[in-house]
Amino acid sequence: MKLSSVTQGKNNNFNLIRIIAALAVLFGHSYALLGQPEPLGKLLGMSVGSIAVDIFFITSGFLVAGSLLVRQNIGDYIWARVLRIFPALWVMLVLTVFCLGALLTSWPLAAYLSHPDIYAYLMKCASLVTGVAYSLPGVFDQNPFKSVMNGSLWTMPYEVTMYFILGIFWLVYRLGKRANLPQSGWGVVAAVLISLLFLFEQLHLLDTGEFVRTFFMFFTGAAYFLLKQRVTLSHRFFGLCLFALLLAGVAGKHAFSIVYYLTIAYLLFYLAYLPSGAIRKYNALGDYSYGVYIYAFPVQQALAATYPGISVAAMLLGSATVTLALAILSWHLIEKRALRLKGFLSTRPAGLSATGASTLVK
Repeated sequence: MKLSSVTQGKNNNFNLIRIIAALAVLFGHSYALLGQPEPLGKLLGMSVGSIAVDIFFITSGFLVAGSLLVRQNIGDYIWARVLRIFPALWVMLVLTVFCLGALLTSWPLAAYLSHPDIYAYLMKCASLVTGVAYSLPGVFDQNPFKSVMNGSLWTMPYEVTMYFILGIFWLVYRLGKRANLPQSGWGVVAAVLISLLFLFEQLHLLDTGEFVRTFFMFFTGAAYFLLKQRVTLSHRFFGLCLFALLLAGVAGKHAFSIVYYLTIAYLLFYLAYLPSGAIRKYNALGDYSYGVYIYAFPVQQALAATYPGISVAAMLLGSATVTLALAILSWHLIEKRALRLKGFLSTRPAGLSATGASTLVK
């Protein structure tokens, strides 16, 4: 079965995969925020949270590339990305700074609220253009993982960077096609774009290792969308990839990493499209993954501060319960309503749909 034959519409398992990935990040942080090693990290050389983040970026690259190619308009593309990322992010920042931070800071409330660092934190995290800030005055200073309000936000500037790069690639391609650029000219364009990547990384102070990793994952997903008519989803090949990955896990960290990078995208898209039936009913609930991702870390830090010595099991149960409640509210009250505004600035002809446009990920 060709991948292109199953990508129409939204009847897939991406919502379920993303919520599992977001909860996997929460699981990994339940160990890290209590100063304990995560079991899988020692065995495989990468944490379950790192694998989850890769899944977010591959999924995002696939669906966002699809959104751009369907929309064929850079303005609509940017507007859709803004609506998916920023409204929920801004609400979370206000709640964590002025409610959670104000409640748990060791500073006098007036001193906390008048400190310029909280407004610098807000502005930096709200824009994501030059990275994110992590510390608020007097907040979580005594935690095992000290002075970090929301460590999960580190991926957000990379996500926005990938949106920017994808948009630039698309604009260059469109301009080249209109100008009938000769085949030899595309080599110059490629060199310029590669230089742009390094320049962007330097200007925004993004860690080179993470930049390369997130770039690889995001554009692997985008490549699968571009090549979807040539990709075959096969039960046999899925089984072979899964067996190779399990075997590599036994062989050692280096072998696992190599097989992982070669197979993770194929495994993801197989699971996103082929398993069907009752599993698809999850789509009726909503896409709670973004809310889980942006709220889990501050909730877990708050539990660590409020209940010193809390066990990993209690952290998992307590943080998952509170975070899911916040994520459900975020989806129904903010994210879903924001996504309805996509057509507000749209220049697309009426009736043209953008398959899978409402994604983040992560």
